[in-house]
Amino acid sequence: MLKKVLLLICLSVFAFNATKAQTDNEARKVLDKTAAIVGNKGGALANFKLTSSKIGTINGTISIKGNKFYARTSKATVWFNGKTQWSYLPSTNEVNVSNPNESQQAAMNPYTFINMYKSGYKLSMNKVGHDYQVHLVAEKGNKGIPEIYVLVDATYKPKQVKMKRGGEWSTITINNFQQKNLSDHLFSFNSKDFPSAEVVDLR
Repeated sequence: MLKKVLLLICLSVFAFNATKAQTDNEARKVLDKTAAIVGNKGGALANFKLTSSKIGTINGTISIKGNKFYARTSKATVWFNGKTQWSYLPSTNEVNVSNPNESQQAAMNPYTFINMYKSGYKLSMNKVGHDYQVHLVAEKGNKGIPEIYVLVDATYKPKQVKMKRGGEWSTITINNFQQKNLSDHLFSFNSKDFPSAEVVDLR
């Protein structure tokens, strides 16, 4: 009798692990397809709405190309060329220059997840209507972004990214996503366009 019980337990654990592995693989396949669309070689652009308890709600537009991005909102304009980030604040007429880490990039670029999910995160997935919701949990507790939810539609275009940073959640809703051929110059700050702005180097 004891042997049968132990056998059932072992089979149950095996079935659970097999199901979990299958879910992880399915989630990874969904994000692989999403990354292929978002990571279009020429670039892509979209409208977004950022909501968090700290800043309230901000609407804007974002253009991306590889790990570069250019975002515009009423409160700031941000350029990131893959290494250096320039943030122009119209309220102070300042441009802050920095070399942001992964967590800081994610604060303005909802598509950071297309590279993050490939290592250091455990994945799981649920269906929400016709959409896929992928849950990412960092394998190490010291990750700048310990937890992320990515909502992807049936055509594998991202609709929403919800991420946890510093113990607080922020939600970025994405719409009007479209692939586009974008110039690399778009992702670097041009001082000629802001001749009176004060440049503050924070590097």
